Amino acid sequence: MSEKLLEVKDLYVNTEDKEILKGINLTMNKGEIHVIMGPNGSGKTTTANAIFNNPGYQKAGGSINFNGEDITNLKTDEIARRGVFMSFQLPEEIPGVSVTNFLKFAKNKITGKPVKIFEFKAELKKYMEELHINPEYAERSLNVGFSGGEKKKNEILQMLVLDPKFAILDETDSGLDVDAIRTVSRGIELFKNEENAVLIITHNTKILEYLKVDYVHVLVDGKIVTTGSAELARQIEKEGYEKYKG
Repeated sequence: MSEKLLEVKDLYVNTEDKEILKGINLTMNKGEIHVIMGPNGSGKTTTANAIFNNPGYQKAGGSINFNGEDITNLKTDEIARRGVFMSFQLPEEIPGVSVTNFLKFAKNKITGKPVKIFEFKAELKKYMEELHINPEYAERSLNVGFSGGEKKKNEILQMLVLDPKFAILDETDSGLDVDAIRTVSRGIELFKNEENAVLIITHNTKILEYLKVDYVHVLVDGKIVTTGSAELARQIEKEGYEKYKG
């Protein structure tokens, strides 16, 4: 039996005095890829931010257990050090901090160990080649002057280098062309193993064509209304969400 990695129980979340999540339940085991889909405003991004305990989202009830530990009220940086990674819809630009230096700093903070520079650079080069990222970007300021697709691929690069136990990918595939989606999917495949797990939040079923997905969850009005296989995503692409709305 697979070992449980993440368990979200009866999670209620508010933002600016508005109830967004209304009792989310989600269990993920090691070795699994799950997808959350839903119409705009249904609470998909809120779910991701609640797991990461973004202070802009107030938990009104429920709990989040990760790798056998209650992380419901841990600070975001503490959750990251436990092995949780999150990519963002709109990655931040950080002028003056190169991709290489950002990743070295982040890896040091997460592992608490000095980064072995030659090993690190070899790993970075390998992953940049796999993701078809221009090697010159390693010394450019993080995301500054990057196209939308380059920023999203850089998020996947961060995931591969930091090697978390659990990765949340919040619409990493949005706005990407077919080739870029295929590259992002390749990065997820490189990351995925039997000891970690991936939660993909998406509007686009195209990314699912290149990945073996274990479960698809449909989120409507702050609740998971149905769960199924990858076939569920294909059904939604054809029929939309109307039948799941109250």
